[in-house]
Amino acid sequence: MTRLNRIIQALESGGPAYTAFAKLDKQTAIEMSDSPYDGVVFEMEHNPYDVSALGDALQYMLNRRQIAESGSVASQVTPIARIPANGVEMNQAFAKQVLDRGCYGVIWPHIATVAQAYNAVASCRYARPKGAPLYEPKGVRGDGPSTAARYWGLSMSDYYAKADVWPLAPEGEIIVGLMCESTEAIENLDDILANVPGIGFVLIGEGDLSQQLGFPRQYEHPEVLDAMRRIADTCHRHKVVVGNPHVTSKNHERLKAEGYRFLMAAPQRSYGVVGKAREPGSSY
Repeated sequence: MTRLNRIIQALESGGPAYTAFAKLDKQTAIEMSDSPYDGVVFEMEHNPYDVSALGDALQYMLNRRQIAESGSVASQVTPIARIPANGVEMNQAFAKQVLDRGCYGVIWPHIATVAQAYNAVASCRYARPKGAPLYEPKGVRGDGPSTAARYWGLSMSDYYAKADVWPLAPEGEIIVGLMCESTEAIENLDDILANVPGIGFVLIGEGDLSQQLGFPRQYEHPEVLDAMRRIADTCHRHKVVVGNPHVTSKNHERLKAEGYRFLMAAPQRSYGVVGKAREPGSSY
């Protein structure tokens, strides 16, 4: 099937999805729209949370030449957002607002329990009639899709059909990423993945995790690597995509060999890595 969400398309094809964090400004959006990435993650956790700026950035992601040549209404690089709410805050409004603007997914920081993970997925879903297929997690996203439907290039009814979370809904175009960045999260990860369907990927928060372990930003320290291995092994056991936010030319091949499939890097350092990793015949 033809996908609007290129991150999901890359993961469904069996390969890794390459993404990068980006600031909320017009020039960055323009530059990222022509990049060799599958997706861009607009950073709204440590940068200001500005939904108006997000709306502008999403518009500048659209490249008319790319759209005309591909025959797709969607940007060649899929925009998603990392929101500021930690899992314990259970704040659904952030997810609702970035999705209503047109984002194709949400990354939730600091998810550590089943209840927090359930809330993250539920916040990205519309309500379904009780007893309907794929009812759980029970959707709680408020109904205000007109801007998002317009951005996706769909009628309202077609947007409703596609605006569900993947892989729970096989044709869904929204991806939910949970950040695992504490020892509590590691201890609970098996229960989270066993009990909460609809998680598109788990992204390791190496920065906060290394802080808690007592080795700030020492990403190659044996204890940090061991904690990361535990996360990756749990994700592999449950067949959930695992991601890494600090991909470089030095660790790229190792991470791929260890089964990481949501790969993030700083744009100025990673275009070569991403370009070389593309399969022959890639559209980029």
